[in-house]
Formats: sequence, structure tokens, C-alpha cells
Amino acid sequence: MTEAVLELRNLTKRIGTRKIVDNLTFDIPAGEVFGFLGPNGAGKTTTIRMIVGLISMTKGEARIKGVSVKEQFELAMTHVGAIVENPEMYKFLTGYQNLVHFARRHSGVTKQRIDEVVNMLGLQNRIHEKVKRYSLGMRQRLGVAQAILHRPSLLILDEPTNGLDPAGIRELRDYLRKLTREEGISVIVSSHLLSEMELMCDRVAIIQAGKLVDIRSMQDAREQSQSKIVLEAGDPVAAQHLLAQLFDAAQLAVDGTRIEIAADKSAIPNIARVLVAADIEVLGIHAVQKTLEEQFLEITGGEMVV
Repeated sequence: MTEAVLELRNLTKRIGTRKIVDNLTFDIPAGEVFGFLGPNGAGKTTTIRMIVGLISMTKGEARIKGVSVKEQFELAMTHVGAIVENPEMYKFLTGYQNLVHFARRHSGVTKQRIDEVVNMLGLQNRIHEKVKRYSLGMRQRLGVAQAILHRPSLLILDEPTNGLDPAGIRELRDYLRKLTREEGISVIVSSHLLSEMELMCDRVAIIQAGKLVDIRSMQDAREQSQSKIVLEAGDPVAAQHLLAQLFDAAQLAVDGTRIEIAADKSAIPNIARVLVAADIEVLGIHAVQKTLEEQFLEITGGEMVV
């Protein structure tokens, strides 16, 4: 079994009588992109702040590479790279000068390592320009470069796609995948963009009111999400009557000329064959699968992620 890079055990944050984070327990293995999802006030950022020591824990434990954040904070943080909110850098310096300055905070970061990270994140063409000329996407990539200079085992990014255009989001997603593959880094991403989390993450933790509701593998979510077939027929009444012989009544829903069937897309050929054989005109037929957003809204009772 793969060793856990991050272990949370009953992690709790209480302010007054209110629990902001309530007994979170889960592990993150090496080389995984792990997402935090939750509605406004769910406790995502509070959890991240406790992991990196920006706020104290009321109860529980966080261990990074087996090192307790509470008991050996400085040693635990040597295994972490993080961008909480916006990456901090000196805009009057070049990207390279920023990396050199940041490297001085960690022992063992060589010029060769700086050049390696610059190339890995595709910054080589503009690394000697001043940061004030960088786009937001370029600054985000430089921030990630800073965070991984010392070869951390865990990279934490809080809302890293904020303000990025679609091309910038895709670039960031590709670079994170490259990091997990080439560096073996585990990545925690907090984001409100569900569609991007679906593409970016291996697993997601769904948090609501400070509690862990579910942890889902994205592959399992895609495979196990309930699909439906949407059919438009020239004679929907006749089509419904015929389909009632193939499916339970609970699987069928009719709205005008549109019929929804709770079934996998593999049933489409048989449905089309049966209807055509009965001389019922098929105007359209296709499969629809629930997105991560739809699954999330069901789990959280319709609360939107922000």
C-alpha cells in the first residue's frame, strides 16, 4: 500500500461554540491530485490553513510524511509547498530573481534545480522579464515554481484557477499532472470550478458544514454516475407504451415528445431497433451522464460551490 503523504485524524476547528471543521479524517497518497469541494463556509480554506500552520487546531492531528504539524511544525513544513490565496512575489524583480531569492530560504536548492523547475513549468522564454509584466497565468506558474523548488512531497493550492482564462486553467491542469507524474508530488487543490476539478483531480473530498460528506474517485464517479437516455419520438404515447415492456415504469419519464429512460447508453441500439420495428419515428436519441456538478448538488442538497 502506498504511504500516505498527508494524514488527517479528527481534525477540528472550533470558534466559540461553532465548529468550522468537524473531525475530518482521511489520507492522501503520493502522486495524487486531491480536490476540496464544498459550499461557501464549508471549511475548505480553514482546513488548508490548519495543515500549513496559519491557524491552530482545536483538536485532532495532521501529519505530513509522518511528521506531526503540531509537534514538529518546522520539520513538517519542509515537506510542503503552498499557495494560499495569491502567490507572493516581488514585481520589480524578474521571475528568475524571485526564484533565486525564494531558494535562499531552503537549503540545498541549486541553480540546476531552479533551471529544472523553470523548464518544467514552461517559464524559460520569459523568466528574465520583470514579474510586473507577467499575466496572471504566468504569475500563477511562477508561484507554483517557487512552491516546488525545495522538492516538497505535498503541494497545496487554494483556489489556483481564480482569475485565469480557459487557456490558463488548462495550462495549470497540465502542469499539475506533470508534477505528479515526474516529481511524485501529491497536490491538494481547492476550487469552485467543478468542471475543472473533474478534469484535474484523481479524487475529491466533499465537505459541508465542516464535515466530510464523501470522498469520490473521479474515475469511479464517471463510471458509477447514473446515466439516462433521452429519446424524442414522433408518437411518444406509443413509444412509451412499447418501452414499458422493456423497462420498469420508474425508469420512464415523458415530457411532450421527449422521453427520458434511466438506463445505460448500451441500451440505445435495442431501443432504436424496437421502435423502428414498430414503425415509430425516432426523431433523436442520445445518452446523458450526470456531471460532477449534478452529483455534488444532490449530495449537498442543492448548495452551490463557491
